[in-house]
Amino acid sequence: MNENAPVVPWYRQPWLWFLLIFPGAAIIWCSIAITVAINTDNSMVTDDYSKEGRGINMAIARDQKAEDLGLTADMTFGEREITLSMDTADGPANFPYLILSLYHPTMSEYDRTIQFRAIGEGLYSATLNQPIEGRWYFDLRGPDNQWRLKGESSLPSQRSLSLGAVTEDRG
Repeated sequence: MNENAPVVPWYRQPWLWFLLIFPGAAIIWCSIAITVAINTDNSMVTDDYSKEGRGINMAIARDQKAEDLGLTADMTFGEREITLSMDTADGPANFPYLILSLYHPTMSEYDRTIQFRAIGEGLYSATLNQPIEGRWYFDLRGPDNQWRLKGESSLPSQRSLSLGAVTEDRG
């Protein structure tokens, strides 16, 4: 060793910075993660599991009611117009109005609710504010919310969409 070699100040030592980069990166990463966790909504997490369970049981009962009534529906999508033809086991459906909920698979802010008005025996019509594109889940309900028909499709679609009662065997 040469005793006349100048001593470099501590802040110019490369090993110091090499050793400090990992704790510094961890602090920055944790700060970002905590900020994101605080500022975003956890819509997938629920606190009331019993309420969710009752909701699932009600959904199954509504599906069974639709099957018991023999409900079927055909929807045709235009640019901004939806027409629906609905039948029961006894003939054309006769409801004053129907409610269609459209659920986007990944972004809940795009979900929509559309109300159909009766235009004839078993025929219904609705007008959209803007065209719908992409993949959607459908939930068609009656005015009393006693039954529902489910389906899914990619829109816009050139063919009509058929909805029927679907019940799952839970035995």
